[in-house]
Amino acid sequence: MPHVQSEAVAQIEYDAPSRTLFVRFTSGEWYSYFDVPPRVREAFEAAESKGRFFQEHIRDRYAYQGPLEVSA
Repeated sequence: MPHVQSEAVAQIEYDAPSRTLFVRFTSGEWYSYFDVPPRVREAFEAAESKGRFFQEHIRDRYAYQGPLEVSA
């Protein structure tokens, strides 16, 4: 999913084989969240409020790494 309309979340990417969710926030920082089930990723993409969904269903529930250094 290239870009999303949200005050907090700018972009969502998902690597299905590793079940890793990559989230770019509007600050420009990328974070990766590990072992995220496909159903959670699908619900995140479909959520009306990406920021609220992230706070309630992803943050503090999955191991993460970030902010990541991403080269252009």
